[in-house]
Amino acid sequence: MPAAGDADAIGDGTQGSRARAFEALGHGLAVWSGDLKLVTFNAAFARRFAGLAGGLAPGLSQRALIEAIEGSSQLVHSVPPEADPGGPPRLGPLDGLTLIFTDSQVLRVECRAIAGGEVSSLFIDITEYWRIQRALERSRDTAAAADQSKSRFLRAANHDLRQPLASLKILIYSCLSATSEQERIEALHAMDVSASIMEDLLGALLNIGQLDAGKVAARIQTFQVATVLDRLRIQFAHLAREKGIDLRILPSKHAIESDRALLERVLSNFVGNAIRYTDIGRVLVGCRRHGKTLRIEVHDTGCGIAPAHREKIFEEFFRVGGQQSGRHSLGLGLNIARRLADVLGHRITLESTPGKGSMFALDVPLGDVWRSNVGEPEINEKIGGEFTGLCCLVLEDDHHLRDALMTLLRRWGINVEIFDAFDDIPAALKALERTPDIIITDYRLRGGVHGTEIVHQINDLLELPCPAIVVTADTSPDLIADIRRQGFPVMIKPVSPPGLRVIMHNVLFEPELVPELS
Repeated sequence: MPAAGDADAIGDGTQGSRARAFEALGHGLAVWSGDLKLVTFNAAFARRFAGLAGGLAPGLSQRALIEAIEGSSQLVHSVPPEADPGGPPRLGPLDGLTLIFTDSQVLRVECRAIAGGEVSSLFIDITEYWRIQRALERSRDTAAAADQSKSRFLRAANHDLRQPLASLKILIYSCLSATSEQERIEALHAMDVSASIMEDLLGALLNIGQLDAGKVAARIQTFQVATVLDRLRIQFAHLAREKGIDLRILPSKHAIESDRALLERVLSNFVGNAIRYTDIGRVLVGCRRHGKTLRIEVHDTGCGIAPAHREKIFEEFFRVGGQQSGRHSLGLGLNIARRLADVLGHRITLESTPGKGSMFALDVPLGDVWRSNVGEPEINEKIGGEFTGLCCLVLEDDHHLRDALMTLLRRWGINVEIFDAFDDIPAALKALERTPDIIITDYRLRGGVHGTEIVHQINDLLELPCPAIVVTADTSPDLIADIRRQGFPVMIKPVSPPGLRVIMHNVLFEPELVPELS
């Protein structure tokens, strides 16, 4: 037990410990008098605010410190505290202030009343918290923008798909009631056009979904640009003839380095747009060499694009006012083209004169002609490889339909497995080379077996249930409702490839968009 004479020594030791703790504190700390004038501060505070005009002398007011900080080159900006009418009163202008510095440090000031009427202010480093908070806010804003974009897309898709669908219904009625062969031919031709419009819109939906999901990857190869130009000629010659437009695609012998499927998709958007917005004149596709680059240009004599719209036309859903009549489009083609060009690393150039026409160009690296893949099979059906490498089990006992479906799926890069019999599902499943990622089944199979029963048996045997699509020619509302109640999306025969592609995409990658699965 210490003697009475040691009391002063004890007091001095306590005071020394406090002083050492004051200096050792990692955060800046300052003490202010009752009238908010600087009394003392620790080394961390001095380091942070060294070099301020006027210095850090005792007697400096909180307001003067704030003005000195804001007038210095250290600060990016300060964030005042949020108003809190029900909270305790602020202990001076520093209390609750957030300071963001040029070296990326972020400090939050918290003031507390201490003994003797003085006030302490602690400058807490919240840099990491601030970064996380900003990242969360950016993620939230991105998610909100994505939701708004999806909502805009669905509204636009709903509007634009209903128009050709309504036309189809009228045309079907007209075809059934036609009194002459010529009337039927004209109605069937118009129906074909309406179906093509819907197919284009569904294709745009699919491409946007793939790009948003990051599923599109470039497979760069060397090939002859002539192969793409020839396919563009075949694809658009009929459409140009129907409009009375002269479509000229100039030959080129150059080899280029790109992904042929994605490149063709970009150029198809350019040529399709050129024909759509050209009423009189011609569309010209040609190539120019610029050093190590081949510039593929699409010229038209259409309506042209005003300077104010030349960036906006690449945005989702943008359609120039006054250019929509009779031209079914979601305003996604050029957005898809730009995003695919970004994937490829190819630069897009636009030149346009309102009333005279436009020129869209794509700069593609030249390749070595001796290394080009002359005999490579066409791959444009895979559209970026969304389904490449997946395995699909096909349950269909009509061998003609099964062969047609298998051919289609393989063109999309899918490995196909089949069952030859349905009496021993465990053995048939064990005999497969791969476990399926998706099942496509006819509803009515040989021997009175239902495809839904087979899928249930398969999923009972698999560790991980496999999604399935049921195909049927039976349009009975009760039957379709029953299949859907079991959790299976239904497609009515004959199945269209675009429709199948969209529903497969949703089932595999966006099941929340399939009502039966949500």
